[in-house]
Amino acid sequence: SGNTRFFLGTDSAPHPAHLKEHATGCAGCYTAHAAMELYAEAFDAAGALDQLEAFASFKGADFYGLPRNAGTITLVKESWTPPVSFAFGEAELKPLRSGESLPWKLLAE
Repeated sequence: SGNTRFFLGTDSAPHPAHLKEHATGCAGCYTAHAAMELYAEAFDAAGALDQLEAFASFKGADFYGLPRNAGTITLVKESWTPPVSFAFGEAELKPLRSGESLPWKLLAE
């Protein structure tokens, strides 16, 4: 909707796979590997890609009365596949959408 009260906030929840994949597993999804790409996919699917920058970069700072970040990132519509898992100490971490093709990619700056 573009409402200024809604803005990006992440809670990436990096818990080892063996602690998430059992009856009393830890809640949350590990998304740090592709957070902006996942947001771009969702905004694109909703026909609101033009609102992603404000949601991710401006509204939170404005809400809290903080200066806006002057840095930039670049997202391109280019398919890529995140790894199935990442090393996490002695364990492994399985990210959300691991091994699945994602349509948006963050370019290295």
